[in-house]
Amino acid sequence: MRKFNEGKLLIASHNKDKVIEIEKLLSPYVKTFSTAREHNLMDPDEDGKTFHENARIKALTAAAATKLPALADDSGLCVAELGGAPGIFSSRWAGPDKDFDDATQRLMRDLNGRDARAEFICVLALAWPDGDVVYAEGACAGRLIYPGRGDYKFGYDPYFVPDGYNKTFSELGIAVKSEISHRARAFQALVKTTFQ
Repeated sequence: MRKFNEGKLLIASHNKDKVIEIEKLLSPYVKTFSTAREHNLMDPDEDGKTFHENARIKALTAAAATKLPALADDSGLCVAELGGAPGIFSSRWAGPDKDFDDATQRLMRDLNGRDARAEFICVLALAWPDGDVVYAEGACAGRLIYPGRGDYKFGYDPYFVPDGYNKTFSELGIAVKSEISHRARAFQALVKTTFQ
């Protein structure tokens, strides 16, 4: 498994909340971060059929364009009762305005208003300009609720109660979420294999 020895890491995302979360998780191991927005990178077509494929597309595209190691994630909410939907389409369900309340209403309509088991999945791809890629993944199981609760509005967080808690990700806040979430678990795995 290749180790990250460079001083600068490109976060291949335009999502400010995701960038903040990633910087917080990797700041002990990376000196300098840059973002897709700073490099004026366009989002590539995410035409993969899995989280791994989409994360790979984003990371390799950014690394090739900037000649920097690039980290991308692909993550989503998977509901077993809906055949794993929305899955890799989780963000797209929210539409161009990223209206996750509307996306969750759609989920609840499809579930006939029932609370349901769900799982967040995150796959990380760290790509180097030479085409080398390493992966890490994490998952967090829980249940969906509607209406949402909590002030921290990020994606489906107000509607997801992780196992072992009676509060949503939004109510738990970023400090707790950064320890138990699917993304946190993926980063814990990546740090062990690639940053230490």
